[in-house]
Amino acid sequence: MAADYALLAKNLRDFYDFADKVVLLIGAGHGQLLDPEIHLRKLIAVDQDLAALKEFEKRIAGGPRQNAVELVHGKFEDVSSRSDIVYFEFCLHEMTDPFPALKRARTLAPDAVVFDHSPASKWVFYGAEEAIVRRSSLAMKNFGIRRCRSFTTVQRFADYSELFSKVSPQGPLAIQRIRRYRGGTNIVIPMVCDLVLL
Repeated sequence: MAADYALLAKNLRDFYDFADKVVLLIGAGHGQLLDPEIHLRKLIAVDQDLAALKEFEKRIAGGPRQNAVELVHGKFEDVSSRSDIVYFEFCLHEMTDPFPALKRARTLAPDAVVFDHSPASKWVFYGAEEAIVRRSSLAMKNFGIRRCRSFTTVQRFADYSELFSKVSPQGPLAIQRIRRYRGGTNIVIPMVCDLVLL
Protein backbone atom coordinates (compact mmCIF):
# COMPACT_ATOMS: atom_id res chain seq x y z
CA MET A 1 0.00 0.00 0.00
CA ALA A 2 1.39 3.37 -0.99
CA ALA A 3 -0.64 5.25 1.60
CA ASP A 4 0.58 7.29 4.58
CA TYR A 5 0.76 4.60 7.28
CA ALA A 6 1.63 7.12 10.00
CA LEU A 7 -1.51 9.16 9.27
CA LEU A 8 -3.71 6.04 9.15
CA ALA A 9 -2.24 4.77 12.44
CA LYS A 10 -2.79 8.17 14.09
CA ASN A 11 -6.41 8.22 12.99
CA LEU A 12 -6.92 4.75 14.42
CA ARG A 13 -5.21 5.67 17.70
CA ASP A 14 -7.36 8.81 18.04
CA PHE A 15 -10.57 6.93 17.23
CA TYR A 16 -10.43 4.10 19.77
CA ASP A 17 -8.47 3.38 22.96
CA PHE A 18 -6.90 -0.07 22.56
CA ALA A 19 -4.74 0.23 25.71
CA ASP A 20 -4.75 -2.74 28.11
CA LYS A 21 -7.26 -4.67 26.03
CA VAL A 22 -7.33 -8.13 24.49
CA VAL A 23 -7.55 -7.38 20.76
CA LEU A 24 -8.70 -9.86 18.14
CA LEU A 25 -7.13 -8.52 14.91
CA ILE A 26 -8.79 -9.77 11.75
CA GLY A 27 -6.79 -9.35 8.57
CA ALA A 28 -3.45 -9.47 10.34
CA GLY A 29 -1.70 -9.56 6.98
CA HIS A 30 -2.67 -5.91 6.71
CA GLY A 31 -1.93 -5.38 10.44
CA GLN A 32 0.28 -2.35 10.11
CA LEU A 33 -1.82 0.34 11.74
CA LEU A 34 -2.16 -0.74 15.37
CA ASP A 35 0.51 1.32 17.14
CA PRO A 36 3.12 -1.07 18.61
CA GLU A 37 3.71 1.37 21.48
CA ILE A 38 0.17 0.86 22.80
CA HIS A 39 0.26 -1.70 25.61
CA LEU A 40 -2.17 -4.52 24.92
CA ARG A 41 -2.94 -7.32 27.33
CA LYS A 42 -2.93 -9.65 24.34
CA LEU A 43 -3.13 -9.51 20.56
CA ILE A 44 -4.74 -12.43 18.73
CA ALA A 45 -3.81 -12.00 15.07
CA VAL A 46 -5.93 -13.90 12.53
CA ASP A 47 -5.40 -14.30 8.80
CA GLN A 48 -6.28 -17.06 6.34
CA ASP A 49 -3.29 -16.09 4.16
CA LEU A 50 -0.34 -17.95 5.72
CA ALA A 51 2.27 -15.89 3.87
CA ALA A 52 0.66 -12.66 5.10
CA LEU A 53 0.57 -14.02 8.66
CA LYS A 54 4.28 -14.89 8.47
CA GLU A 55 5.02 -11.34 7.26
CA PHE A 56 3.07 -10.01 10.23
CA GLU A 57 5.10 -12.25 12.54
CA LYS A 58 8.34 -10.86 11.08
CA ARG A 59 7.15 -7.28 11.59
CA ILE A 60 6.47 -7.82 15.29
CA ALA A 61 9.57 -9.97 15.99
CA GLY A 62 11.66 -8.38 18.69
CA GLY A 63 9.08 -5.67 19.29
CA PRO A 64 7.32 -4.79 22.54
CA ARG A 65 4.34 -7.04 21.77
CA GLN A 66 6.15 -10.19 20.70
CA ASN A 67 5.35 -12.22 23.82
CA ALA A 68 1.73 -11.10 24.02
CA VAL A 69 0.77 -12.22 20.50
CA GLU A 70 -1.06 -15.35 19.42
CA LEU A 71 -1.05 -16.06 15.69
CA VAL A 72 -4.04 -17.89 14.21
CA HIS A 73 -3.94 -19.18 10.64
CA GLY A 74 -7.52 -19.61 9.51
CA LYS A 75 -10.83 -17.98 8.77
CA PHE A 76 -12.48 -15.57 11.15
CA GLU A 77 -15.59 -17.76 11.09
CA ASP A 78 -13.58 -20.52 12.83
CA VAL A 79 -12.16 -18.33 15.61
CA SER A 80 -13.65 -18.75 19.08
CA SER A 81 -11.25 -16.61 21.16
CA ARG A 82 -12.97 -14.05 23.34
CA SER A 83 -11.59 -10.54 23.51
CA ASP A 84 -12.38 -6.96 24.48
CA ILE A 85 -12.49 -5.81 20.88
CA VAL A 86 -12.59 -7.33 17.40
CA TYR A 87 -10.66 -5.10 15.01
CA PHE A 88 -11.10 -5.54 11.23
CA GLU A 89 -8.24 -3.87 9.33
CA PHE A 90 -9.07 -3.27 5.66
CA CYS A 91 -10.61 -6.73 5.31
CA LEU A 92 -14.36 -6.54 6.01
CA HIS A 93 -15.05 -5.60 2.39
CA GLU A 94 -13.18 -8.72 1.26
CA MET A 95 -15.44 -11.07 3.23
CA THR A 96 -18.09 -12.91 1.24
CA ASP A 97 -20.84 -11.90 3.64
CA PRO A 98 -19.85 -9.11 6.05
CA PHE A 99 -23.07 -9.02 8.12
CA PRO A 100 -22.64 -12.52 9.65
CA ALA A 101 -18.99 -11.61 10.34
CA LEU A 102 -20.15 -8.60 12.35
CA LYS A 103 -22.70 -10.76 14.21
CA ARG A 104 -19.92 -13.23 15.02
CA ALA A 105 -17.69 -10.40 16.23
CA ARG A 106 -20.40 -9.36 18.69
CA THR A 107 -20.40 -12.88 20.22
CA LEU A 108 -16.63 -12.62 20.80
CA ALA A 109 -16.31 -9.05 22.11
CA PRO A 110 -18.43 -6.12 23.29
CA ASP A 111 -16.76 -3.77 20.78
CA ALA A 112 -15.89 -4.05 17.11
CA VAL A 113 -13.88 -1.49 15.14
CA VAL A 114 -13.75 -1.55 11.36
CA PHE A 115 -11.07 0.38 9.50
CA ASP A 116 -11.81 0.13 5.79
CA HIS A 117 -12.39 1.90 2.50
CA SER A 118 -15.30 4.28 2.12
CA PRO A 119 -17.71 3.87 -0.82
CA ALA A 120 -16.91 7.53 -1.62
CA SER A 121 -13.23 6.75 -2.30
CA LYS A 122 -11.73 7.28 -5.76
CA TRP A 123 -9.17 4.63 -4.84
CA VAL A 124 -12.03 2.11 -4.54
CA PHE A 125 -13.08 3.02 -8.11
CA TYR A 126 -9.57 2.43 -9.49
CA GLY A 127 -9.36 -0.84 -7.60
CA ALA A 128 -12.74 -1.89 -9.08
CA GLU A 129 -14.06 -2.66 -5.59
CA GLU A 130 -17.17 -0.45 -5.50
CA ALA A 131 -19.63 -3.34 -5.14
CA ILE A 132 -17.86 -5.11 -2.28
CA VAL A 133 -17.11 -1.86 -0.41
CA ARG A 134 -20.78 -0.79 -0.73
CA ARG A 135 -21.80 -4.24 0.55
CA SER A 136 -19.64 -4.00 3.67
CA SER A 137 -20.72 -0.40 4.29
CA LEU A 138 -24.38 -1.44 4.10
CA ALA A 139 -23.72 -4.37 6.44
CA MET A 140 -22.29 -1.98 9.03
CA LYS A 141 -25.26 0.40 8.69
CA ASN A 142 -27.71 -2.48 9.09
CA PHE A 143 -25.78 -3.82 12.06
CA GLY A 144 -25.85 -0.52 13.94
CA ILE A 145 -23.09 2.06 13.95
CA ARG A 146 -22.26 3.60 17.32
CA ARG A 147 -19.66 6.04 15.99
CA CYS A 148 -18.11 6.73 12.59
CA ARG A 149 -15.35 8.96 11.28
CA SER A 150 -14.29 9.44 7.67
CA PHE A 151 -11.10 11.05 6.48
CA THR A 152 -9.19 11.48 3.25
CA THR A 153 -5.63 10.47 2.55
CA VAL A 154 -3.93 9.52 -0.71
CA GLN A 155 -2.29 6.62 -2.47
CA ARG A 156 1.05 7.68 -4.01
CA PHE A 157 2.93 5.92 -6.78
CA ALA A 158 6.26 6.88 -8.31
CA ASP A 159 5.09 5.85 -11.76
CA TYR A 160 2.52 3.86 -13.73
CA SER A 161 4.36 0.54 -13.32
CA GLU A 162 4.17 0.85 -9.53
CA LEU A 163 0.45 1.64 -9.75
CA PHE A 164 -0.07 -1.24 -12.19
CA SER A 165 1.71 -3.64 -9.83
CA LYS A 166 -0.60 -2.62 -6.97
CA VAL A 167 -3.86 -2.69 -8.97
CA SER A 168 -3.38 -5.57 -11.43
CA PRO A 169 -4.37 -8.33 -8.95
CA GLN A 170 -7.83 -6.72 -8.91
CA GLY A 171 -8.40 -7.80 -12.50
CA PRO A 172 -9.07 -6.42 -16.00
CA LEU A 173 -11.54 -3.69 -15.00
CA ALA A 174 -9.07 -2.14 -12.55
CA ILE A 175 -6.32 -2.30 -15.18
CA GLN A 176 -8.60 -0.62 -17.70
CA ARG A 177 -9.46 2.17 -15.24
CA ILE A 178 -5.85 3.06 -14.46
CA ARG A 179 -4.88 3.39 -18.15
CA ARG A 180 -5.38 7.13 -17.91
CA TYR A 181 -2.21 7.21 -15.77
CA ARG A 182 -0.10 5.31 -18.31
CA GLY A 183 3.25 7.06 -18.74
CA GLY A 184 2.60 9.19 -15.65
CA THR A 185 4.89 9.79 -12.70
CA ASN A 186 4.23 11.01 -9.16
CA ILE A 187 0.69 9.64 -9.32
CA VAL A 188 -1.61 10.66 -6.45
CA ILE A 189 -5.08 9.13 -6.01
CA PRO A 190 -7.41 10.27 -3.18
CA MET A 191 -8.43 7.52 -0.75
CA VAL A 192 -11.34 8.00 1.67
CA CYS A 193 -11.33 5.72 4.71
CA ASP A 194 -13.97 5.01 7.33
CA LEU A 195 -13.37 4.18 10.96
CA VAL A 196 -16.47 2.63 12.49
CA LEU A 197 -17.28 1.52 16.03
CA LEU A 198 -20.04 -1.09 16.20
